[in-house]
Amino acid sequence: MVEVRQLGSSGLSTPRLVLGGNVFGWTATGDEAFSILDRFAEAGGLMVDTADVYSSWVPGHRGGESETVIGEWLKRRGRARGVAIATKVGYDDGLSAATIQAGVDASLRRLGVEAIDLYYAHKDDPETPLEETLGAFDALVRSGKVRAIGASNYSADRLAEALAISERESLARYTVLQPEYNLVRRDRFEGALQDLCVERGLGVLPYFGLASGFLTGKYRSGADTGKSVRGDRMAAYLDVRGQRVLAALDDVAAQAGATQAQVALAWLAARPGVTAPIASATSVTQLEDLLGVLTLELSAEQMKQLTDASD
Repeated sequence: MVEVRQLGSSGLSTPRLVLGGNVFGWTATGDEAFSILDRFAEAGGLMVDTADVYSSWVPGHRGGESETVIGEWLKRRGRARGVAIATKVGYDDGLSAATIQAGVDASLRRLGVEAIDLYYAHKDDPETPLEETLGAFDALVRSGKVRAIGASNYSADRLAEALAISERESLARYTVLQPEYNLVRRDRFEGALQDLCVERGLGVLPYFGLASGFLTGKYRSGADTGKSVRGDRMAAYLDVRGQRVLAALDDVAAQAGATQAQVALAWLAARPGVTAPIASATSVTQLEDLLGVLTLELSAEQMKQLTDASD
């Protein structure tokens, strides 16, 4: 039985995996992308995560390619049977009211939907008053263009300030946080930010749950970094601590009869405050591996072994 968790007070819910859409229009296109999305929905997946800048890093792309692929899929399968869509605004252009309004209209058009289920501030914009940003998001919620709002890449102090402003001004509040968090990158969430999310009841959907593929066990040395387009990121993890984490993953995976990726995601899903990790797949075969997290339960001893290895 697949466990479904409430996503804070957003009114949304998800099993222990959100499908990352950063690969759509980039390393997963056409029928392959549609097959991945079809299989995710068939397995009980309830949320796909994307952003208006995906995949602007690809030469010749302008951003919005991922949303366009997802929009084509939604049109093909029928929105009424739908999976919730989360997307983001403000990574490159900040979070002014004008940017948010233009961004939501463009995302709605590419996705082909009347409302975005979860709309994130992609990263904090210290140049724009939080009151302006939150006022713009509130207007979108009131107009029905957006159902819930979230914050990505916010510090504990700025998130707390935003929550206080929403409460004081009776504005829509961030109900979900999307931080970077995984076995080899814990410092950006654990501590004050994690405590705040638990205390205030925010849903938490970490990105880079597999550390760009490092936690799949595919990268063991510098010689392995050419295995994918993300291989250049692996050097930062291939230190003594990273090797210790890989050894713990290997051991726990053998104990559990699971893969390293499934174990890494299951560890995340069991951490305090975390609702579900986000992970992407470039093929249905890769997705089948990720889907194992939906039912994998790690023991307290296995959780401790992984946590200790990554300390």
